[in-house]
Amino acid sequence: MSSPRPEGRFSAYKIALKSVSARTGTPLPSLLVSFGVLHELTAILPLVGVFYGARALGIGERVIHAVVMEDSSSQYSQDGAVARGRNVLKTWVDEGDRWAAKVGTRYGLFGYEKGDLNGMSATIGAPGHIAGDVANAIVAYGLTKALLPLRVGVSIYLSPMFSRQVIEPLRKTLLRPFRR
Repeated sequence: MSSPRPEGRFSAYKIALKSVSARTGTPLPSLLVSFGVLHELTAILPLVGVFYGARALGIGERVIHAVVMEDSSSQYSQDGAVARGRNVLKTWVDEGDRWAAKVGTRYGLFGYEKGDLNGMSATIGAPGHIAGDVANAIVAYGLTKALLPLRVGVSIYLSPMFSRQVIEPLRKTLLRPFRR
């Protein structure tokens, strides 16, 4: 029978964050805001960059076709790491398709008409065929999702510096009028 920890379930994280804060000389709230900002930036920048890169190279449709294509004569076994990887990629394609439709209909992007609730204006060709900017958006979404561990690591690594050089000066500037 285990006894509940007196400090709570996140006590290990609190201790680690406090030690990082003390070691780097940055206040903990500023460190957390810095991580949040950097985490969002490391999502938006690759998303936009990969989208325009896929568009320039014309690879969106080919990548999507390669991921969702069912090839029964494949040289790989259908049960194993390759099959699991393909299933993960297919899941990301489905999520990316829903994301592209949501964002596209909200802002009129990727060939969708703004406010188009049916979401059919961007689909080109046969039903189920993903084409054009929708395919590029899905590739960008999937690659950004695949980069999540790297994005988190970069955000953690850069958070103290970003906090000291951007967040803290901004906080001091915004609070200056209220201290007079």
